[in-house]
Amino acid sequence: MTTPRRPRGWIAPGPPPAGPGDRAELVPAADEDLAYLAGDWRLFQKRSGHRWSLDDLITAWVATRDRDPTIAVRALDLGCGLGSVLLLVAWRLPAATVVGIEAQADRAALGRRSIAYNGVAERCQILDGDLRAPPAALGAGYDLITGTPPYFPRGTGTESAKPHATPCRFELRGGVEDYLAAAAGRLAPGGTITVCTSSLERARVAAGAAAAGLTVREHWEIVPRTGKAALIAVDQLTAEPGPRRDHQLIVRDAAGAWTSDFRTVRRDLGMPDRPPDHAPEPP
Repeated sequence: MTTPRRPRGWIAPGPPPAGPGDRAELVPAADEDLAYLAGDWRLFQKRSGHRWSLDDLITAWVATRDRDPTIAVRALDLGCGLGSVLLLVAWRLPAATVVGIEAQADRAALGRRSIAYNGVAERCQILDGDLRAPPAALGAGYDLITGTPPYFPRGTGTESAKPHATPCRFELRGGVEDYLAAAAGRLAPGGTITVCTSSLERARVAAGAAAAGLTVREHWEIVPRTGKAALIAVDQLTAEPGPRRDHQLIVRDAAGAWTSDFRTVRRDLGMPDRPPDHAPEPP
């Protein structure tokens, strides 16, 4: 019996995906999952290995929460991986043009398949390359830049044997400082940079921002459950100085249910605000 992924009767908002049509490469292989993302949009990912997560959801939400969806903007996702943040931004901002850059060619290929499946290739693309030395095609002048850098320097933990997990968790190609430096050079006047990091890396975010000439304008502590310590943080930065606002987002209450704030995040990004019927809430 298949466990339902969505609540009974829930209607997905937003545009439907284009679907596979007659393109065989848009049908998931046996080792792949075609996961739900925003609305009815889907994301190709491996069944075993690094998968899209809460970090991506919160990063995209903070990056887009104050944006007018009717205004055309240029968005960039650094180290975009599977394209989850890229596609969440594209779904939330249907007038946006969104570009990603990814060093792992096979993950970039999965992301391109997701872009094609969802029918947004005319305004979304993924470039192959290292964000520290990107191809000239990446250009500059982006209004909105996102990044979810690896959390840990190499040598500070056990590296996973799962495909792609190590580069996503450990700094094989730089950390938050590199992401901020890359973003600062490609930011349009008045634009924003949104990055997600481990809550243990507050000092590195501050140092990286100072080195890149950026100012933290919003800081979000993401608490997994009432009474627990924050595990991740999301910062929004600008090239212009200004006051900083601090926020806290609690994902689950003491009983383990999604909080009203987290339900709002999910609704804003086209996801059910309640778990599937007769099934535990997903992580």
